[in-house]
Amino acid sequence: MTTTATRTAQPATDTVVSFENVTKSYGTVRAVDGLSLALHPGETVALLGPNGAGKSTTLDLLLGLRPADSGSVRIFGSTPREAVAAGRVGAMLQSGGLMEEVTVREIVALGCALHPRPHPVDQVLSRAGIDKIAGRKVDKLSGGQEQRVRFALATVGDSDLIVLDEPTTGMDVTSRQAFWATMREQADQGRAVLFATHYLEEADAIADRVIVLSKGRVLADGTAAEIKAKAGARKISFDLTGPADTAALRALPFLSSFEQHGDTVRIQSRDADATVHALYALGLYPRNLEVAGLGLEQAFIALTEAEEAAK
Repeated sequence: MTTTATRTAQPATDTVVSFENVTKSYGTVRAVDGLSLALHPGETVALLGPNGAGKSTTLDLLLGLRPADSGSVRIFGSTPREAVAAGRVGAMLQSGGLMEEVTVREIVALGCALHPRPHPVDQVLSRAGIDKIAGRKVDKLSGGQEQRVRFALATVGDSDLIVLDEPTTGMDVTSRQAFWATMREQADQGRAVLFATHYLEEADAIADRVIVLSKGRVLADGTAAEIKAKAGARKISFDLTGPADTAALRALPFLSSFEQHGDTVRIQSRDADATVHALYALGLYPRNLEVAGLGLEQAFIALTEAEEAAK
């Protein structure tokens, strides 16, 4: 199919996805627990959470692969299945294998043929970086190449929402950079991009917004900077010369973590000013003292550990 897709007018809306008090259980396990959230056009949103947080179930509900037990899931005001059938959603999932005994071009061409608003096959292959392996059988690809084929299938048509589950698993650094550049282009064109990932540095660098799930509920929702600030703690590192009383260091106020490697001490504090003041009060003179905010990965760990401790 070689005709270029034309972006047709869609009903005006400022909400792409809405979850309203959605629940989903598997036996006695509540995977999604009263989940409410909304996504908007042009957003690139990272969905984070520890194993068992409900990320995969949330994506399944969003794509109409599973029904909710209660609550409402809507995409552009329609049911998920209606939105998918209309070609408004492109998805790249971890689960499910690719067809065997077909070439990369053949499987992409099939995806284009099935989409209501397809892009040209050659354009899809080039954008996904798989044009040079278009003649290769799908079952002869490396893991990273398979991921790029899945990405191609998620973007065969002019969809308004792109959903990605661990999209860069198996990709090398160059492929990851090219992938995210393409995703940014999709968002700049007004599409919403939602991706679940364990690569928190990607979420920090790419996402306009980060949603942290825990036990099927939203634990935090905001920019990466806001998530880091919500964690509250700050990093403090310094060097000491000579013997130090490790017990006294561990007893410094407001500590949430402590590490010592030789003369170097790294700690996290919920009140960095008070901790540093107490450090000097011990009669110590730290060298190379640094105080900084948490990275997204450290903030994520701090938030989820605090959630577990509160139960």
